[in-house]
Amino acid sequence: MKDGLTHINQEGRAKMVDVSEKSETKREAVASAKIYMKKETLERIKEGTMKKGDVLSVAQVGGIMGAKKTSDIIPMCHPIMISGCDISFNLDFENNKVDIIATTKTIGQTGIEMEALSAVSIAALTIYDMCKAIDKEMIISDIKLLKKTGGKLGTFIAK
Repeated sequence: MKDGLTHINQEGRAKMVDVSEKSETKREAVASAKIYMKKETLERIKEGTMKKGDVLSVAQVGGIMGAKKTSDIIPMCHPIMISGCDISFNLDFENNKVDIIATTKTIGQTGIEMEALSAVSIAALTIYDMCKAIDKEMIISDIKLLKKTGGKLGTFIAK
């Protein structure tokens, strides 16, 4: 390991971290994202009148699929067995946004944070895709890890 970076080998090139010596532990991660939009767009999501269908149902499935495909799109992520993935949505009419929360779980040798972050990102992108015909000015923001448990480093809770 060079300068304490776990994804860099002695030659300074990228590597996948070896987790073979780590113990399996129960791990959970919670991530969030926001997508801001026009009031009319949010109303149509609530009413279920988008031309492409039920936006939040499709975003739910898209987010779960995103979590499952994380190791295919993030180069150094280990493919891991996901025990569970759930996504919730809060329609915030005061701020014209949808808040997205994903919770992912596994029992394994490496964390599941990237899967939670992928889930909220893909859910937000799915909402954008479903609504872009009427609102191209939507803004996806504040993608972040809220909490993670398990593993050698224990619990992390965002401030």
